[in-house]
Amino acid sequence: MITRKLRSFWGLSRRERRLAIATMALVAAVRLGVWTLPFRTMQRICGDLAKPGKPRQTPSADTLEIARAVRLASRYVPRATCLVQALATQILLGRHGHTGEVHIGVALDPKLGFRAHAWVKSQGKVLVGGSEELDSYASMLVLNANGPHDQPRHT
Repeated sequence: MITRKLRSFWGLSRRERRLAIATMALVAAVRLGVWTLPFRTMQRICGDLAKPGKPRQTPSADTLEIARAVRLASRYVPRATCLVQALATQILLGRHGHTGEVHIGVALDPKLGFRAHAWVKSQGKVLVGGSEELDSYASMLVLNANGPHDQPRHT
């Protein structure tokens, strides 16, 4: 199994391998931050990191490549929750020149009780954290690189 995964990894282009490694490190760092830092501090750090960096020499990753890389990396980082994935996606989107908003929503289910979920939208599409149940969540907070803003409506 490990051999197959390594062969698959080396079958990627150099740019894709670089994105995969950077994403794995970022997801792990965000996971550690969510675990150890107050949310406001983590929110500020993620917003700062999501700002575009210096112009790239190589072609930038598109939004779907970034979402795929985060979902893949999250398989290997313990407890990479929807919030961790959403924050890592927002950072990578910004670093690659794309916009994205982290939505944090809540739902009350008679059987499961209170639930919270995070997802990322970019250009009107859900990139990470989408599911069939997404309509049951009321978006309470939206975070972008400029900071949070309340989201009282259901999205």
